[in-house]
Amino acid sequence: MLIPLALMALPSFAAAQSYSDKAAFEILPGWRTAAGDHISAIKITLAPGWITYWRAPGEAGIPPQFSFASNSGITSITPHWPVPDVFEEAGLKSIGYYDSVIFPLIVAADGVTGDIPISGHLTVGVCEEICIPVTYTFDTVLPQTGAQDAAITAALADDPLTRSEAKVGDVICKIDPISDGLRMTTQIDVAASGASEFVVVEPSDPRIWVSQADVIRDGATLRATVEMVHPSGQPFAFDRSGVRITVLANDGHAIDLQGCSAG
Repeated sequence: MLIPLALMALPSFAAAQSYSDKAAFEILPGWRTAAGDHISAIKITLAPGWITYWRAPGEAGIPPQFSFASNSGITSITPHWPVPDVFEEAGLKSIGYYDSVIFPLIVAADGVTGDIPISGHLTVGVCEEICIPVTYTFDTVLPQTGAQDAAITAALADDPLTRSEAKVGDVICKIDPISDGLRMTTQIDVAASGASEFVVVEPSDPRIWVSQADVIRDGATLRATVEMVHPSGQPFAFDRSGVRITVLANDGHAIDLQGCSAG
C-alpha cells in the first residue's frame, strides 16, 4: 500500500506517548539508503493482554489508518505489514498483533538531502474486552546520518512471501453473482505446509465488504470462497487484477498474492 502525502496542520508532540497504559508509540528514526529512500518505522508496545490490528482486521477490528504531511520533497510513504496472527474474539476471527508490532515505513524522497521533517498521525484500535480507537500524532525529523536499525530490518524480513518465493502456480478467481453482490472462489496452486491456513481477500475498492473466507485444502490446491457486497447492494464489475489475496498459516508464515486470472 502506497500512501500519498496529505497536507495537514498538526501540533507538535514528543516522539513517544502512552495512552492509559494500553499502548505506547515510538518513531524509530531509521536510516537513509544509497538510493535516497529513508527507512523508518512506527513501533507500538501494548499492555499485557491487549492487541492491535493488521491492514485487514477481520470481522471484528479497526484497521490502522496512516496520514502524513511534509513539505520536504517526500513523494510517498509505503508502510510494510509484518505477518500477523489470527485470533478469535467473541466468536469472530480477527487479524493482528499481540505485545508489540513495528510497522516499517519506506519514505520516497528522491533528490532530498539533509534531515527530513515529517509529521502525521496513526489511528489504531487497541482491544482487550473492549476496543479503544487511539490516535498517535507525531512531528519529528528523519536524520540523514541515521544508522541501520536491527528492529526495523527484522520487521521488514517478516513480510509475507511473494508468489515466486512461495512457488505458487496458478491463482484463479471464479466470480458468480448473488442477490446483493458477488461470490468469489479462489483456487491457489501451492503446496501444503502442514499448518492450518486462513485466507484474506482485499478488493481494490475498499468500500466493498468481504466475508470471512471458507477455506478448503485438497492436496496442492487451496480454495477460498468469499462473498462481497458493494455499497449499491447489487452485483458489480470486479477487477481481478487489483485484488490482493493473503494466505496466513498458523506456523507464522504467509503468502502475499497480487491479482488473479479468470482461468
